Amino acid sequence: MKRFEIDKIRNVALIGHGGSGKTSLGEAMLFVSGASKRLGKVDEMNSLLDFEPEERSHRLTISTGVASFEYQKNKITILDTPGYDVFLFDGMGCLHAADAAILVVGGDGDIKFEAEKMWEQALSLGLPRASVITKLDKDNTSFERTLEYLRKHFEANFVKIMLPIGEAAGFKGYIDLIKNKAVAFADESGKGVEGPIPANLADEAAAARDAMIEGLVETDETLMEKFFDGQDISTEELSKALRTGMVSGQIVPVMVAVGPKAIGATAILDVINAAFPSPADRAPVETKEGEKLKVDENAPLAALVFKTISDPFAGRLNLVRVYQGKMSADSTYYNATKDVDERFGQVTALFGKELIPLGDAGPGDIFALPKLKETMTGNTFSDRKKVLHIPFTEPPEALISFAAFAKSKGDEDKLGQGLRRLQDEDLTLHVTRNDETHEQIVSCMGRLHIDILSERMKRKYGADMELKTPKIPYRETLKGSTKVQGRHKKQSGGRGQFADTWIEIRPLPRGEGFRFVDKIVGGAIPRNYIPAVENGVRERMKKGVLAGYPVVDVEVALFDGKYHDVDSSEMAFKIAGSVGFKKGALECKPILLEPIQDVTVLVPDESLGDVIGDLNSRRGRILGMDPGKGWQAVHSQVPLVEIQEYAPGLRSMTSGRGTFTMKFDHYEEVPAQLAEKIIAGSSVEEDEE
Repeated sequence: MKRFEIDKIRNVALIGHGGSGKTSLGEAMLFVSGASKRLGKVDEMNSLLDFEPEERSHRLTISTGVASFEYQKNKITILDTPGYDVFLFDGMGCLHAADAAILVVGGDGDIKFEAEKMWEQALSLGLPRASVITKLDKDNTSFERTLEYLRKHFEANFVKIMLPIGEAAGFKGYIDLIKNKAVAFADESGKGVEGPIPANLADEAAAARDAMIEGLVETDETLMEKFFDGQDISTEELSKALRTGMVSGQIVPVMVAVGPKAIGATAILDVINAAFPSPADRAPVETKEGEKLKVDENAPLAALVFKTISDPFAGRLNLVRVYQGKMSADSTYYNATKDVDERFGQVTALFGKELIPLGDAGPGDIFALPKLKETMTGNTFSDRKKVLHIPFTEPPEALISFAAFAKSKGDEDKLGQGLRRLQDEDLTLHVTRNDETHEQIVSCMGRLHIDILSERMKRKYGADMELKTPKIPYRETLKGSTKVQGRHKKQSGGRGQFADTWIEIRPLPRGEGFRFVDKIVGGAIPRNYIPAVENGVRERMKKGVLAGYPVVDVEVALFDGKYHDVDSSEMAFKIAGSVGFKKGALECKPILLEPIQDVTVLVPDESLGDVIGDLNSRRGRILGMDPGKGWQAVHSQVPLVEIQEYAPGLRSMTSGRGTFTMKFDHYEEVPAQLAEKIIAGSSVEEDEE
């Protein structure tokens, strides 16, 4: 693909909740532009933007699809972002590469929280926005009702620049309010027939056009004066005002499309070319160093890696957006985030899964770099002489965790490698090892997320992944004190084993850990054997005395004992220490402790009662609430065992709009009735004799 001048570049993200029609709209744009020879359809599993097998089989976007193509002498790059909550962060990261966003909503008026989240992200990045209302050929849809919902959900100046001709089965096309013409469609070719506005829609179209003109002239004082003087506003003046309003963010143009029939796609592409910002039009991006980047390829390099794709055969593919400076093929560049130089061969544009060679890339260009060794999502390429770091959105905390095992022992290495590769491309996936429970823990955003990951694991890396609920890291502690003898004596011919210890055990305040005190006087036990007693106590504490969980927050004082010149040894005193601690701990009213999480739930007002009731049913304590506009932040503390699988329940209670974060806070005593069940289902490892 050739290089384009900066003012000929348009980088546009399609955002919205899942099922709103983003991918279908993107496919229609590719088709009517001539970039794609067929109209890809999600339902027919032949979409160019959704090319991963899991995306096609589930009929949903998992990973942002990117396609660069030429239309009317401009280069347009579409970023088709995911719309389901568990994959939303991928799209939020990719918005860093865009210069504008189109909010796609279905004509049923259902605007889900994913659309709200992506809108907020676009707003926070300073991106101008437009909206497209889709699926108006379906039953129970309404353009005006959906527009009303948009105005209710988002504080923005939505201005209609298109009207539908008919709805549901009667949908035939649209009215272009700027040109004041109707465009009707007879098939799925994307080629409409332009003509006069139907008589039955003339009054509605005239009123809508007047409202549009009134909205557009607010961006230009001269036009406003002409409008209030009753003078005609030309099509060219309206187009200019549309661009001014769009680029400045003063207006959000509203358009109409039916992606699977390619209706409206050409008009939307024309609006993108005429009214959407080029990289030079957007507000300057500010680095972490406080420097505002210039859209200048001769300035020091600043380029952001906004996405990573990992393939078992092709290796890692990093997607990059240049803000300042220039990058060329067969060159070495400095990764300022990792403080390493990276050498790469090709610079390629993307068209779905197809890579198209580029010679070099400048400001505004979006491209892929294959097989880099260290570079990851969120990294900045910079000039060593002028080090810059571009801010990138922090990934959300994982909401659910699973213990992951290979179904076949022979697949354990494949599973480990696959999880590492999948983690490279997905910042919301976290893989850790719990040394206490000996489990590999996979933490992610939800059940759908882990199900898709399991499918990709099997397809890409040949490993079947078995998932279980992670074991809860309970602890044991003591409520009482005692003095106890720990004695080990064994005689079986030849040299025997002998050690005799007396220890005092007492509880410590929560969080104090373990304290060993040496109170031996007069050589009752030789100094070289005392560390062995401590080691024996520590090993017994790791094994637990009540239910097999580590004992915490105790002090053990060794105050007396006996030894034998021949039969005593470090091992004998180690065993004596262990035996004594177990015996004494069982006399000290041992109890179970459970981890308590700090949980903050962001919930819409209408779901507040349900969420609080549910938290109470999970043995949660409500600590307080912070009100917001239409939302409440509920702060609580909940036992981990009760909140491990909270995400699906919260999603159901709040229609997908609620979100939460949690982190470990402290340990508390398990209620007696629950402790009995845990103890009954566990075992304690015995001492070696």
